[in-house]
Amino acid sequence: MGQEVAALAAELMDMAAADHSASAGANSDDPAEQLAWRCLTARHGDRLNEIMDEYGWPTAELVGEEAARGAWLIAQHADRQLDVQRCALRLMQRAVDEGSAGRRELAFLRDRTLVNEGRRQIYGTQIAGVRNGSPIPWPCEEPERMDELRQEAGIEPFDEYVAKFSVA
Repeated sequence: MGQEVAALAAELMDMAAADHSASAGANSDDPAEQLAWRCLTARHGDRLNEIMDEYGWPTAELVGEEAARGAWLIAQHADRQLDVQRCALRLMQRAVDEGSAGRRELAFLRDRTLVNEGRRQIYGTQIAGVRNGSPIPWPCEEPERMDELRQEAGIEPFDEYVAKFSVA
């Protein structure tokens, strides 16, 4: 890995670590924490957009597994930057088609982008809220096929997925 690409990988991993550290601010009751989260994700989304312009999708072959996962996380959290999410989705789809990115991550990003566009998701990966202790997904395009589509994308069945988030 050249110096430039190594620096890019380190930057993506640092951005993902900062995202992880600040993620509690996304749903905080404190407006200052929410604002800090929004500033962070917007800054990261802008930078990811620059990276995608220069390198395309930052695949594991290019930047390593951890940095590639970081790029995906940054794209996931660019909720108020649909242009960034759409670009990431397009580039990641190409990478999946070429065998250099994962279908599972692509499915999560596709659902996230669809929900942010005000459309129905496909795989049921995005949770709208919790009712009676159970996570409720945003509306799905074909709810009766959701688990079949999840399996094709390498995602566990919906009931197993939400069991991780259920509040007793």
